Amino acid sequence: MRIKKCVLALGLTISTLGMTFGLNGSAFAQAKAEGVVRRIDLDNNKISIRHGEIKALDMPPMTMVFVAKKPELLKSLSPGDEVVFEAFDTNGQYSIGNIQKK
Repeated sequence: MRIKKCVLALGLTISTLGMTFGLNGSAFAQAKAEGVVRRIDLDNNKISIRHGEIKALDMPPMTMVFVAKKPELLKSLSPGDEVVFEAFDTNGQYSIGNIQKK
C-alpha cells in the first residue's frame, strides 16, 4: 500500500511539472491578452501586436512580433484591428494561439 501511494504521488508531481515545464523539460507559459494589430507577415506566419501588460508572462505594454501557431487565423485580420489573443512563451519564443477581433 505504501508503494502505491509513493507511485501515485510521484505520478502527480511529474504530471504537474509536465504542465508547467512541458514534457520535454522546456519552460512554458500561457496568457490571455488584448492588443491592436500593427503588421501582418503572412509569408512568415508572424503578426506584430501592440498589447497592454501581460502579467502572466511578466511583460509590460509594448509592440512585439508573435509567431502564429495557426497561420490561417491571420488571414482575417488587418492592421488596426483590436484583438483578443492567447500568448505563449516557450523558452523565450513568443507565439499566439487563438486570436479574434474584439
